Amino acid sequence: MAQPEHAASDPCGPHYDRPVSRRDFLARAGAGFGNLALWSLLASEARASGKAPQLAASAVRQPHFTGKAKSVIWCFIDGGPSHIDLFDPKPELQKLAGKPLPESFDRPLTAMGKTAFTPLMGTKRKFAQHGQSGIWVSDWLPEIATCVDDIAVVRSCHADGLNHVGSVCQMNTGSILGGRPSLGSWCLYGLGSESQDLPGYVVLTDSGDNPPGGNRNWGTGFMPATFQGTKFRDGKYPILHVSPSQALAGDRQRNKLAFIQQLNQRHLNGRGDDDRLEARIASYELAFRMQAAAPEAVDLSSESVETQALYGLDDKHTSRNGRNCLLARRLVERGVRCVQLYLGSGSKWDAHTNMEGNHSKYCRESDKPVAGLIKDLKRRGMLDDTLVVWGGEFGRTPMSESGNGRDHNPWGFTIWMAGGGVKGGVTYGSTDEIGLYAVDNPAHVNDIHATILHTLGLDHEQLTLMHNGRAERLTGVAGHVITDILA
Repeated sequence: MAQPEHAASDPCGPHYDRPVSRRDFLARAGAGFGNLALWSLLASEARASGKAPQLAASAVRQPHFTGKAKSVIWCFIDGGPSHIDLFDPKPELQKLAGKPLPESFDRPLTAMGKTAFTPLMGTKRKFAQHGQSGIWVSDWLPEIATCVDDIAVVRSCHADGLNHVGSVCQMNTGSILGGRPSLGSWCLYGLGSESQDLPGYVVLTDSGDNPPGGNRNWGTGFMPATFQGTKFRDGKYPILHVSPSQALAGDRQRNKLAFIQQLNQRHLNGRGDDDRLEARIASYELAFRMQAAAPEAVDLSSESVETQALYGLDDKHTSRNGRNCLLARRLVERGVRCVQLYLGSGSKWDAHTNMEGNHSKYCRESDKPVAGLIKDLKRRGMLDDTLVVWGGEFGRTPMSESGNGRDHNPWGFTIWMAGGGVKGGVTYGSTDEIGLYAVDNPAHVNDIHATILHTLGLDHEQLTLMHNGRAERLTGVAGHVITDILA
């Protein structure tokens, strides 16, 4: 395309933009209809290379097979809950309380900087069997105990990190090293979102504190930025500035947005594939649509008094987590693919001292809201296609710390899942007699992730993204689906 004769001397350049690439040319050709041809070419190239096309996060994509779950809600217990005080009773530990750790169990001590004389500490909790399944739950979680026939307890989890930053990162991204896409981003990348007017991946915390590692836990790493999680604010009003100014209502708001988008698109032209800028452009469009949909989605006043009480909104101790759990149900009800709730956000469950006081507080704050979520999903017929996950980055040791606390234990801990094609009323795997190591059917973080993806109809070995010439996946080169807990 020829430039005007004055263009070379004009310091501002030509009065119209020149296409600088095939993508740019097709976007402009025929008033933009060339984009249709471009997408066809991209799709063909993607199928030939085995790489999925870089579509918008809101575009629904077909799973690898028919999965039972449509969405995931992860109740992330931030800081590491003590499995041996909650779901994994150890009578032998009670007998050995106060005695040194037996020599046969001394493998982790060097890494943790401890001695073999660190005494064991029993639990003060009372365990009982609940439901028709008879699953053991301690008296710290009386409400979740009423839901055991709907959950599968995995007692043999293990991970690789010793500290919170690396371990929270691994439970969210599959690696103790930052910079990889999060589980929610992989879910959104694989399936897209069924909601056009809300983010496909939402993160909720119950305080102003972020989990260790901050927003990289819901980031996209090397994946296009459009698949990252959107953090909502803590409290009654989770989304700021969602209501447009009255002075910019209607067409004025739409025209303002169109002008901003035009400037962003002009900046993007000629700069190659800048996925951060593309994500920003997409976020403006989503923000405009959210102004109509989001206020209704986050308005909990429309829920009945009975429903609000079910989640504990009428109790100051449970209202924050109850609000987030109820909001999570409303979001997946409206097509959001993945919601992550941080309960005790900011490593509040990290009970190095005063185990009794710490877990008493945070169990009380989360027990009723989480149980309410399961019960509400079930009575609405949503539990069948919503996977609920409960668990943190690791468990706690049977050895005492500071006399009345417990240290980090990535070698054996518990998570549980409910709904979304998971069997109810089952336990899987076990730790040793004192709860230190996973010994029967060990389930690594990779296995947990593979199982979650499987419930959504995604094969963790086929869900890949080419990066630096390598087909990357959430589970790396490992992972297997825990089929024994699937219905």
